[in-house]
Amino acid sequence: MCLGIPGRVVRMLEGYGDQLALVDVEGEHRKVNIGMLPDETFTAGDWVIIHMGFVVEKTDAAGARAALQGLELMGRGRDVPEQHFGDLP
Repeated sequence: MCLGIPGRVVRMLEGYGDQLALVDVEGEHRKVNIGMLPDETFTAGDWVIIHMGFVVEKTDAAGARAALQGLELMGRGRDVPEQHFGDLP
């Protein structure tokens, strides 16, 4: 699994070889490229995982929720005293 942002397809966009989708990511609409998954079909409501502007995985609501929880977990600080890392350069 790579680091990716979950989003939900709003609609497919015309042009660019039919490789663009408009995706809702936390209320913001983004144009993303679906070309890395040529064997998949995408329709409004599909959940996807996005990395650097490309859809890297088609998922379901549970997979999207897990990806978001992983991102939220990464954003939290550790409750480990600084001295614990004393042996790091």
